[in-house]
Amino acid sequence: MTKKIPTNTITRNLCDIAEPTGNIYESVVILSKRANQIAIAEKKELTRKLEDFKNDRDTMEEVFENREQIEISKFYEKQPKPALVAISEFEEGEIFYRMAKKEEDEE
Repeated sequence: MTKKIPTNTITRNLCDIAEPTGNIYESVVILSKRANQIAIAEKKELTRKLEDFKNDRDTMEEVFENREQIEISKFYEKQPKPALVAISEFEEGEIFYRMAKKEEDEE
């Protein structure tokens, strides 16, 4: 089952984002780290799919358009941005995170 994640930005209540952690800045750090993980995973997946089209003989003059390659690229361009996916996961409680203990707590 795929979730419906908007492909454009929407206005969100900052209090709702801050609620799980109690601090808006901690929530934003969690969201940014998760968005980075998603972006890296998508980039690896796209690179792996495009490797099939790699041709060692290509030069600047010999580059040609490959219809399948263009379709794969268009598919990834239409996907929701990693930040939007991270926010959706965070709102649904699907992100696991833990806070590092402060030095004061350990003493």
